[in-house]
Amino acid sequence: MDATTPGPLAREVLERDDVKRALEEHDFAAAFSLIKKWGGLSQNRIAAACQLTPGKVSTIISGQQQVTSFDVICRIADGLRIPGRLVGLADRPWEKEPGTPDPPPAAPASDDAPWRPTATVHLAADLTRSDLVMDRRTATRTLANAALSGAPLLDSLEDWLQPSPRTDQKRQSGRIGLREVQELEATARAFRAWDHRFGGGLRRKAVVGQLNEAAGYLEDDQTPAVERGLFGVMAHLGGIAATMAWDSGQQKQAQNYYMLALRAAHAAGDRAFGANVLAGMARQMLYLDRPQDALELVHLAQRGISPSVARVRAMLHTREAWAYAAMGRPAAFRRATGEATEALAEADTDDEPYWIAYFDKSELAGVTGGRLLDMARQDPQSHAEDAATHIRSALTQRGAEAGRSHALDLIGLAECHFLTGDLKSAVEYTHRSVDAAARTQSSRVRTQLAQLYPYTVGRSASRTVSEARKRIREALSS
Repeated sequence: MDATTPGPLAREVLERDDVKRALEEHDFAAAFSLIKKWGGLSQNRIAAACQLTPGKVSTIISGQQQVTSFDVICRIADGLRIPGRLVGLADRPWEKEPGTPDPPPAAPASDDAPWRPTATVHLAADLTRSDLVMDRRTATRTLANAALSGAPLLDSLEDWLQPSPRTDQKRQSGRIGLREVQELEATARAFRAWDHRFGGGLRRKAVVGQLNEAAGYLEDDQTPAVERGLFGVMAHLGGIAATMAWDSGQQKQAQNYYMLALRAAHAAGDRAFGANVLAGMARQMLYLDRPQDALELVHLAQRGISPSVARVRAMLHTREAWAYAAMGRPAAFRRATGEATEALAEADTDDEPYWIAYFDKSELAGVTGGRLLDMARQDPQSHAEDAATHIRSALTQRGAEAGRSHALDLIGLAECHFLTGDLKSAVEYTHRSVDAAARTQSSRVRTQLAQLYPYTVGRSASRTVSEARKRIREALSS
């Protein structure tokens, strides 16, 4: 083999403890250095094998850049023939075929490669296959992985506004039609309804399995209409998987699925749903205390959608308002909230996609109340009563059938009453919050419930507050 031909690493290299440890910890600076030393591969050969530029490999080895992209980790594993288990992935396809020849030389991936439909299909197949066979140890490590933020995240998303590049790759002819696509769409709707009501990751594996199936269909050569439909299904399932992973505390895994959903929406030509995915990513950044990143994600989404999707525009304005609240800008918050109210008034339910139907007056009230509560924690006198008014309106309009949102509203209202000093009402809503939280599978609800606990500490003289504190403690320990 010459200096640019990729080839597998010898078994004895992969069996070294230092190599295995570096791969397991995703320390590719150490891994590449050890591979150069013990495997005899130059930086150029590593780069060619992994479809990276030599400069990229150099920055990784020097520690200037970390490998956090799921897609790049898959390319490293496949290019260097590293078994999936060593890097926390499922078994790679070539592991099941002993004696498979080395892959042909490949040029480094171009900047738009992640946005090519074929790359999106490969990403979906790899991500879902890995997720479906993830063992407990790998799942624990996944929980600890940090989501991207700042320039590494934002710069990678700029091309979603560009037309989807197409390829003329010849594939096996597909055997499904629009009827099968419609059945997959119906399944995605059912999963979305479940997640909105109950939250959590209880059915996440089922969603991921369905997503894997959609990716399998897209590996064949489908008609344009079927292909667009399948990418649309992939986008929706990816978004649901992302929300479920995020709701279960798996931040990096959630971001991987958000990225997949955005690329699939891009391939389907669905700008509105792509904006919705970006809004989900913005919400994740807000929970990670990155309001400036969230604001940039919202602005990117706003640049890509049509003015006709008024309900989507209204939802994006609330994410914008959320970012302003987190940044301590109440005037900007009020402006963005007013724009959300105006956009929602323009919405026509008959002409808008089903997945945004949840965003109605009750949702606007709940979101506005929640953000006012964020500001009330810093300035209770200015915002707590207003927050309680909006949250109470949301509770009245959507009721207990809202599941997760209902629980979050109750928790928020309890906190408002603690902030205003109304202990009787605070205790009442704390008990109702605990009851509602028990009916969901959402770790986000549990996290919010935990925020009530400090309000009950130091008030031990009150028997009713003490009882509320005990119930919160029991709920969080169950």
